[in-house]
Amino acid sequence: MKTAIATVSISGDLTEKLAAIAAAGFDGVEIFENDFLAFDGGPGEVGRMVRDHGLEISLFQPFRDFEGMPEPQRTRAFDRAERKFDVMQELGTDLVLICSNVSPISLGGIDRAADDFRELGERAAKRGIRIGYEALAWGRHINDHRDAWEIVRRADHPSVGLILDSFHTLARKIDPDTIRSIPGDRIFFIQLADAPKIDMDLLYWSRHFRNMPGEGDLDVSGFMSAVAATGYDGILSLEIFNDQFRGGSPKSIAVDGHRSLVYLMDQVRRSEPDISIPVPEMPDRIPVHGVEFAEFAADEEEAAQLGAMLHTLGFRRAGKHVSKDVGLWRQGEINIVINTEREGFAHSSYVVHGANVCDIGLKVEDAGATVERARALGADLFEQPVGPGELKIPAIRGVGGGLVHFIDAKSDLARVWEIEFEPVADAETPADAGLTQIDHIAQTMNYEEMLTWLLFYTSIFETGKSPMVDVVDPAGLVRSQVIENESGLLRITLNGAENRRTLAGHFLAESFGSSVQHLAFATADIFATAAALAANGFSSLVISPNYYDDLDARFGLDEDFLNRLRDNNILYDRDDNGEYFQLYSPNYGEGFFFEIVERRNGYRGYGASNAQFRIAAQKRHLRPKGMPKT
Repeated sequence: MKTAIATVSISGDLTEKLAAIAAAGFDGVEIFENDFLAFDGGPGEVGRMVRDHGLEISLFQPFRDFEGMPEPQRTRAFDRAERKFDVMQELGTDLVLICSNVSPISLGGIDRAADDFRELGERAAKRGIRIGYEALAWGRHINDHRDAWEIVRRADHPSVGLILDSFHTLARKIDPDTIRSIPGDRIFFIQLADAPKIDMDLLYWSRHFRNMPGEGDLDVSGFMSAVAATGYDGILSLEIFNDQFRGGSPKSIAVDGHRSLVYLMDQVRRSEPDISIPVPEMPDRIPVHGVEFAEFAADEEEAAQLGAMLHTLGFRRAGKHVSKDVGLWRQGEINIVINTEREGFAHSSYVVHGANVCDIGLKVEDAGATVERARALGADLFEQPVGPGELKIPAIRGVGGGLVHFIDAKSDLARVWEIEFEPVADAETPADAGLTQIDHIAQTMNYEEMLTWLLFYTSIFETGKSPMVDVVDPAGLVRSQVIENESGLLRITLNGAENRRTLAGHFLAESFGSSVQHLAFATADIFATAAALAANGFSSLVISPNYYDDLDARFGLDEDFLNRLRDNNILYDRDDNGEYFQLYSPNYGEGFFFEIVERRNGYRGYGASNAQFRIAAQKRHLRPKGMPKT
């Protein structure tokens, strides 16, 4: 499988774009004409620069408003094409994209267009050039790939073929299975793009909101399965117009693009087992059976403060690492690790971010297979020297430079706590608060990184994504999207900050990009948990009384029940499935916090309607007395 990406898809000048595209592992590049025109070197220099990066120019595009023009515009269109052929020959490419005409003076008619393409094909063939015709979703006369194919079929010229773009087909809700009847050798090129489902003008939607396959809501996999069924074995390319990408990192966007293509073709290979799909073999998406641990990096003073907070939450110190300054805290199935080592990854993370969650451990079916799939999808693997009494636990780098380790039940990894930790007797005996497991992990990032990490999680793990929601902060909006599996044993909320005045933005800025802003623990009885926490000396985040007056108005709650919520600072939500209860710790440092939740009767949400009231309360207590700035 050869891959390419259009230069318009990423930011930077042409030199920066080509370097990023080559580094990401693409085979070729579509030269978008505006990028070429903005470059201060000639076409021959551009061609050499592309080849020096180990790339090929897969396509030159776009050529607009060609077919069906009246005279004298028709003659000028052929003259324009000849000049583009001159440029292409100097560039060193043989394929040009001609998109369907949008000119108000263009004339309709399948046969008229076919005649124009037949004549242009003759001219192109004399110069060793091929013509690819693409139906724009907003084309004046041709806006459907079926009509574009009919024009190519009637032109009946070997130098004239079809170019298909997933966005143009799927945005118009055209059944992609109609592609299956097109001969694969008449398809010259495939362009791929996803997009969120938005009801808006097609041209504006296309020019501003496309994203990588797997990052949006369109059935790009179904489209590509139909293409594969034709026998097409040519180049797969990305053409992404996205305002966010234009201001992002060329390197990370290019990496995302390559990952999206590998993931897409892996999906197609699994959905079309009878078709040979040239994609690297890799394990299927990895099931996750829960969060095994969360590890904090800290110094000795902050570790003591964090340990005191964990005591109030009902955690007991249960173990000490056999060879390192690492402690284990436990309650229910929750394992919290506090690492105060003066060397290694955790220490480096502490130096950069201050006290933070530097590592998450996931329970998976097969740790080795997980790393194998992650490697195939371009994830950064992590290794460091293994000390005395330590296991070699497979890991990759995740959000904010943190780590994700993998624990399975088929090796000694399942005995990590027994092998690496010595039991200790906790001097304090806090009351067990009934916390059972990690319900979800909230990761904060810059908004422009959200699609990157959404693709990271959904391509490696057997997860789905929820619709994006806006979380109201008094200082602005935070975009939030949930990644979760069917069992609910892995839930991750991705929160995108657009400015540092929001609580999420403040945390991100003050922690220098640390990712995990809060851990949510599950309980089966929020009121029993609240009583145990109070006995342990836990001070919950104080919620405004106005919230509870509004809660009564919205839900008409029983007075005694409402009073219990108010007295314990518990937030409440419900939907058609069930009820949700939330209790929060004060902030630790510059915005990290713990959450305790109870889900009743199948509630699957995250209390989004409560977020603005929780954030307002947290901002009032942003730096509680006695808590250090981390």
